[in-house]
Amino acid sequence: MARLEPGLAATVRHLVGEEDTAEEVGSGDVPVLATPVVLTLVERAAVASVAPHLDPGTTTVGTRVGLDHLAPTAVGARVSATARLEAVEGRRLRFSFEVSDVRGVVARGLHVRVVVEREAFLEQAGPGAG
Repeated sequence: MARLEPGLAATVRHLVGEEDTAEEVGSGDVPVLATPVVLTLVERAAVASVAPHLDPGTTTVGTRVGLDHLAPTAVGARVSATARLEAVEGRRLRFSFEVSDVRGVVARGLHVRVVVEREAFLEQAGPGAG
């Protein structure tokens, strides 16, 4: 974990499809980018920002999100989610994030992940994990 330092960042891009809407995922009844999909993009960006810097046999798991979904995004729009590592507190990693489309900021917030030993974590999950 010594290679994890504030400032690490990654961006993921996504073309919003019908399957990404609030109607489709069940989080609402409008055909726009669903908040749970926004969160998925944020987590993908956070994972990508630190994955190359983790020790072998470790991974990160999400533990907390504070997400402000500020504007709707239509099907067919392209969005980008950028996560930046703001603080490393032992195994706890705190990220800021922003999600945007061509019109501007769609969402922003904070995300916390924890570094875990992959095998030990899967054992905690019980039968069928891994």
